[in-house]
Amino acid sequence: MPTIDEDLSQIERDIRTLKIEYEQFFGGGRSRPPADTQWRVDTLVRRYNERTAELSYGQRFRFNNLSQTYAKYIDMWRKKTMQKESAAQQHHFGAAAKAVEAERARKAALQQAAEPSKIVAPPPLDFRAAEAAAHAEAVHQTAFAFAMSFSNPEHEKEKVYTLYEKLIEARSETGERSNTPSLQDFERFVQQKTKDLKEKGGREIEYTVSVEGGRVKLKARVSS
Repeated sequence: MPTIDEDLSQIERDIRTLKIEYEQFFGGGRSRPPADTQWRVDTLVRRYNERTAELSYGQRFRFNNLSQTYAKYIDMWRKKTMQKESAAQQHHFGAAAKAVEAERARKAALQQAAEPSKIVAPPPLDFRAAEAAAHAEAVHQTAFAFAMSFSNPEHEKEKVYTLYEKLIEARSETGERSNTPSLQDFERFVQQKTKDLKEKGGREIEYTVSVEGGRVKLKARVSS
């Protein structure tokens, strides 16, 4: 049977995993919220809410911090889930409205074809507005950048989790939903890639998450 400290460490790991899984859900990499992981955290948190008298001062302090952090995340995820569901409903109604509008446009085109042709001059181009829009789009496409160096990923789990979170966040920003790697696959990739590059003479390998041309790029290079 796990000790209290082991259970507290499990809660901490599960909250981190839950954060990643919710990022995947909001980014489109998961079709449903991570109910299983959340149930596991809820169960442990409830258990120790009822057993606080059994905890030492240090354990109680650690548990309170974990439960407060978890409560903040739950509130945030609940709100974002509601926004996601609301956006899906709006998209559904928006698609229906577009279909109605398309039918109206089709009928108008047929009516116009039956009338004498009229030449309509195009509106003047606003070059300054177009240039500003293009600049804003370019800034958006290159705004996200994050770098982190590794010497031994097998013993740098926290850094691997952070890099993975940044990758998921970037993919969420760009709307990329396909081919999202699992955390386990990502860990294996970073370990193997770091090993391969270190064999070429490097002591530390730098990984960079960036957005180029509207697409997320993960690059690795020898930093020292």
